[in-house]
Amino acid sequence: MERQHIAVIGAGTAGLAAAIFLARQGHHITLIEQAPALTPVGAGILLQPSGLAVLDLLGLRGQALQYGARVDALMGDTVSGRFIMHTRYADLRQAGDPHGVGIHRASLCHILDRALAPLPHKRMMNTRVDALTEQGRGVQLTLTCDGATDRLEADAVLVANGSSSQLRPPALVRYDRQYPWGALWTMQPRPDTLTDAALRQRYDGCHTMAGILPTGVTPAQPDVPLVSVFWSVPVADMPAWRNGDVDLSAWRLRAETAWPDLAPLLAPLCSSRQLIPATYRDVIMRRWAQDRIGVIGDAAHAMSPQLGQGTNMALVDALALAQALSDARDWPEAWTTYHRLRSGPIRFYQRMSRALTPVFQSHSRSLAAARDMAFPLMYSIPWLRHQMALTVAGLKTGLL
Repeated sequence: MERQHIAVIGAGTAGLAAAIFLARQGHHITLIEQAPALTPVGAGILLQPSGLAVLDLLGLRGQALQYGARVDALMGDTVSGRFIMHTRYADLRQAGDPHGVGIHRASLCHILDRALAPLPHKRMMNTRVDALTEQGRGVQLTLTCDGATDRLEADAVLVANGSSSQLRPPALVRYDRQYPWGALWTMQPRPDTLTDAALRQRYDGCHTMAGILPTGVTPAQPDVPLVSVFWSVPVADMPAWRNGDVDLSAWRLRAETAWPDLAPLLAPLCSSRQLIPATYRDVIMRRWAQDRIGVIGDAAHAMSPQLGQGTNMALVDALALAQALSDARDWPEAWTTYHRLRSGPIRFYQRMSRALTPVFQSHSRSLAAARDMAFPLMYSIPWLRHQMALTVAGLKTGLL
């Protein structure tokens, strides 16, 4: 396709990665971000082999390893010591040395931002996109910047501004709701006692889930290895945490009783306000593009983090879009190729995430009992163990 002016809305993983790929193809990119600057917010994420493969193509895998922490397995057990999850990347049975990388979200954005910086593009920070209007052979964007309204014309628009996006074409959205459960996060220096190269989780029924993820270092503190700690809570309880109304001592005692390894990580907390609340949406779209407006990343297929695929799918979205545009004669042909490349994986991971969420975040006693019985049996079967590893690694394109 001849050179296009493409407006990318959102400077998260999907937006930055897409901007890099498309700028390298010679397209004119305008990156629009509502925040005044890219700030170090968020917590840890797990880069899977699927996402690392995209970073490899971008020439950024080495930087991800520099900032991140190697993860060889995902392990989860109950308070009684029963292993529920034990997925090893070695079970992928692939050549080389497959693994994951735990990394701070801000570190990944820093890596992508540095890769985009020298490429020709325009950047509009502190700018909100209020409306998209298709007109002829392009799209008009209505913007608000510093309180003033402006207009921008582009050949096409990529909506990549996250799961709560209000810019998805309504006709394409089939389902959009918030999950009733979320999580509280904190980032802490990694204690010397935590040496596992693994994401570890602890369960008590379906109502209690905690996790510890090695998260590497940040650009601001390159000598301080971190871990991300999360604790599952119903969304309805989050206002009390944000307002500081939670008895932190009682909660800390409960958490450390369930999992003593949490003790050194929770000790520095003085108020529930120090925990970062995170909520999740379940977004299903009929298609991910309409005419000259495309939707990628969490804006296109938000899901719960049970399989840890959000960031990785955003990276793969960006790669697939670049592949689709490289050989297309026009936008309809590009979207046809994009849908062919992404439909299978997106539908598979959305269904799996939706099915697994209540198994780990709900008040169901029956699901907890079924999970605690079924998962160890599944891991005892080599073929299923291999399929679970492929699923976690982000490499599945369908059920079979």
